[in-house]
Amino acid sequence: MATVIRLARYGAKKRPYYHVVVTDSRNARNSGAILETVGKYNPMLAKTDEKRVVLNIERIKDWMGKGAKPSDRVYKFLVNAGLVAAKPIPTQTKKNQPSEKTQQKAKDKAEKLAKIAEEKANAEAAAKAAVEAPAQEAAAETPAETVAE
Repeated sequence: MATVIRLARYGAKKRPYYHVVVTDSRNARNSGAILETVGKYNPMLAKTDEKRVVLNIERIKDWMGKGAKPSDRVYKFLVNAGLVAAKPIPTQTKKNQPSEKTQQKAKDKAEKLAKIAEEKANAEAAAKAAVEAPAQEAAAETPAETVAE
C-alpha cells in the first residue's frame, strides 16, 4: 500500500481547518479511511502563531521511515520544522528568454543609442572648445595692446 502524508479538510464553509493525516494514496482527500492523524494546520491563524501548524514529529518520522511520502504542502511544513531539507529551486529554461533575433535587435539598438550619445558628447565638446578658443585668444591679446600704448 502506498501511503501519503497529506492534509484533510475540516471546518466550516470559508473557515478551513486541516488535519495532517497518513492515508492510502488511492483514497479521496476527506474519506474516512485514514490510518493516523499526525498533526493539525489552521490557516486562519497568523503565520507567527505557534498553533498554526502542530505536528507529531515522532510519528511523522516513523511513517516516513515506513515509506510514506509527504504532499507538497506537508513537505513545506516539514522543512520549516527542520525534518527534511528544502527542495532545490529549479533553474529556468531558455523558454522565458526572448528569441535570438529579438536579442540581436535589442543589442543593435543599444549600440546605436550609445553611438548617438558619443557623437552628441563629441559635438558638445567641440562646440565648447570653439567658444573657449576665441575667448582665450582675446584674453591673451588684450594685455599686449595695453603695453604697446
